[in-house]
Amino acid sequence: MSETLTSVREDVPADEPSPPRPVAAEPTVTTLDECVVEIISDSGEGAQRCGQSLGAIAARMGNGVWTVEIIPAEIQPPARSIAGASGNRIRLGSGRIANGGDGVDVVVAFNEQVLLGRVRAGELKPGCTIFLESMWRTHSDPRIAAAYRETYEELVDRGYLIVEIPFEALCKPVVPDARRGKNMFVLGLLCSLFSFDLKLAREQVRLTFRKKSDTVIRANLTLLEAGAAWAEDNLDVKYRIPAQRATVPQIVVNGNTALALGVLASGMEICAMYPITPATSASHYLSEVFERVGGIVHQAEDEIAACTFAIGASYAGKCAVTITSGPGYSLKQEAIGLAVMAEIPLVVINVQRGGPSTGQPTKGEQGDLLTAIYGSHGDAPKVVMAASTIEDCFYSVITARKIAEAFNMVVVVLSDSNLATSQQPFPRPKFDEAWLAAPIDQSPVPFGTKPYDWNPDTGLFRRVIPGQPNGMYTVTGLAHDRDSRVAYDPVINQESIRARSLKLAALQKTLKPPPVFGDRTGDLLIVGWGSTRGAIEEAVTRARAEGLKVSSTNLHFLQPLQPGVKEIMQGFKNVLCVEANWCDRPEDKLIDENNRRFSALAMMLRSRFLVDIDCWGEVMGQPIKPGTIHELIRARLA
Repeated sequence: MSETLTSVREDVPADEPSPPRPVAAEPTVTTLDECVVEIISDSGEGAQRCGQSLGAIAARMGNGVWTVEIIPAEIQPPARSIAGASGNRIRLGSGRIANGGDGVDVVVAFNEQVLLGRVRAGELKPGCTIFLESMWRTHSDPRIAAAYRETYEELVDRGYLIVEIPFEALCKPVVPDARRGKNMFVLGLLCSLFSFDLKLAREQVRLTFRKKSDTVIRANLTLLEAGAAWAEDNLDVKYRIPAQRATVPQIVVNGNTALALGVLASGMEICAMYPITPATSASHYLSEVFERVGGIVHQAEDEIAACTFAIGASYAGKCAVTITSGPGYSLKQEAIGLAVMAEIPLVVINVQRGGPSTGQPTKGEQGDLLTAIYGSHGDAPKVVMAASTIEDCFYSVITARKIAEAFNMVVVVLSDSNLATSQQPFPRPKFDEAWLAAPIDQSPVPFGTKPYDWNPDTGLFRRVIPGQPNGMYTVTGLAHDRDSRVAYDPVINQESIRARSLKLAALQKTLKPPPVFGDRTGDLLIVGWGSTRGAIEEAVTRARAEGLKVSSTNLHFLQPLQPGVKEIMQGFKNVLCVEANWCDRPEDKLIDENNRRFSALAMMLRSRFLVDIDCWGEVMGQPIKPGTIHELIRARLA
């Protein structure tokens, strides 16, 4: 952002707040292609709600939007702590936005300590504009006041433009607890700064607080108006990001809500879950709306019970979904094996987070790919898909349900916390009957039909549910024959394993090759999966604009792999997997070709296609930035 705020008084001592002076003339309006904004505070001060509302308003204006929640590792971290920042990053653009971007242009901080944490993490661009709560400068505790002034001086020395604003004092005339009200004041300020329609902002506030009393709604509207009025009177610059109003209706939701909407749209009627970060909000949304369409959300006593409840429902004829994250998926493994052995349809959603063990509950990672594919005792083939956008979260669940019922298989849908908490507008889905799986054939089963009458070419068989005439059989997790009788005969065991494996091959024959982003030949192909897609494609776009011969592809199906992957890779001199999971760095002293650990997808592709595929991974607990991948591409093609 070339244009910066200049309305900071110079006639006050250094130990006093420096609020912007009133502006007499009309502010300068600067047109931007995009801007990255962060709103950060202690937990409970509403910064996340403010950021989500700003993103929704921008989307309604016609701007491209991608929001990223900033979530502290602790549920209730100490106030004014460097590691305790809670809030939201909002990337606004004149076109479609598919990731959170690189550095931050504008920050609103409710105290200097959470701001310092973001600075030390390298999140702010040089010259970033900071709107900082100034109440701490004159705090009654001299240690707090000293810490504020010390941080203020450090940030000024770093070249940041700081605009001190007494947010709390400005909000106290409106609400008794200004700590819980200044988020809406800030929303008004930002709407003015970015030239957003205040009418849309009012509508968004009413929507946000629709479950509250009229008194609460009126107070928040007053705060919104006050923030906008203060900005109009005190800031000498405005920004305008050109927008294009969508020609079709849009929705703005995060990935978890999109997953939940996908459950609704797929026709599934039962969700069994146990609360776990960062997956819980998907089931929270379902619990609010599912009953309206005849669905049930069952909160079980633990992850194992949630999975077995879903399996039982599917066995009875109601294909079910269970939603979890990494630790919960580990606990469900044995039950998932039961669904594989009994060949009962089941959809499992794994919203990945940092691991192992408790790991980083609020941070993102792509560490569960190999677990999803191979994580079981014995041979347990499952379909594994990965959503790559917010919209993809919605449609992936629909596809998963159809595959689960068509092939009598477990289908795992991988998301992660980056998608789970990020918001992005996409066209409002129009319901299609094709989303629903075909009704189960409940006609009488012909005499002599076996419950596991595996087709010798595909491994498929007719699904039979309890109560179907002539369809009675005993379901078991033990090795069994075509009649579902427990059988330890070696030939029968091999026949059943072969049949379950053939179903993956049968599905693979129906899939299309993954699309290539860019040319189909070149010097470098970047291969990714899941939420890294947006950052990879933006980095590739930047590199191609510099004349570099680089393309990318994103794999939606990880098991089975889509056809044509090998042929795509053969069109490039070099292939590089970019993932949010770990791979050893060749430059480390102990690492050589005999002991290097490759990233998950690179390991799979190398073993499958015997192609020399390199890899690069980052596990910083935050989305990989497009600028990071861009520099990686430059280095590889230097």
